[in-house]
Amino acid sequence: MKTLNDRYDYGLNLVLLSIDEGISGYRDDSLETVKRNQLQYDLPLTILSYQELYGWTMDAIVKEIGMKNNCTFCGVFRRQALDRGAAMLKCDKIVTGHNADDIAETVIMNILRGDIARLGRCTSISTGSEGMLSRSKPFKFTYEKEIVMYAHFKKLDYFTTECIYSPNAYRGHARTFFKRS
Repeated sequence: MKTLNDRYDYGLNLVLLSIDEGISGYRDDSLETVKRNQLQYDLPLTILSYQELYGWTMDAIVKEIGMKNNCTFCGVFRRQALDRGAAMLKCDKIVTGHNADDIAETVIMNILRGDIARLGRCTSISTGSEGMLSRSKPFKFTYEKEIVMYAHFKKLDYFTTECIYSPNAYRGHARTFFKRS
């Protein structure tokens, strides 16, 4: 986005917003990558944590509830944290890194749950209703592997480690199913 904004003078006011879920051994490394990205792209960075927003971390939630449904909890909290952070920063759009693999996993999960309402929404490239903060997924048609190969080829600073809790979560099962197909 930064490169396109500079190259084509789109006039976008870009900021980085990162959410620290409080997942030891996972989020720590990705936050360091985001901090380096801030310097590389000369963009302002705001990091909000579950600890400061809600008073607990995902590690604390997992300790309390166990290893099931973690992605469900985290996803709801994360979306809310992004909304709160974007409102705080006076943003009018959130752009995420969701890719074709993420969307395929979400479709599979919604089919298995029989969640028709979410099934329709999860494939949209842009979401948000009147008066709501809209979200865009510019990588919707790009596979994760292609993104990683591009970042590697261009020598971009990126982070690709999977969350330590996702293999045991419902999304982890959908991911395994998707990768085997």
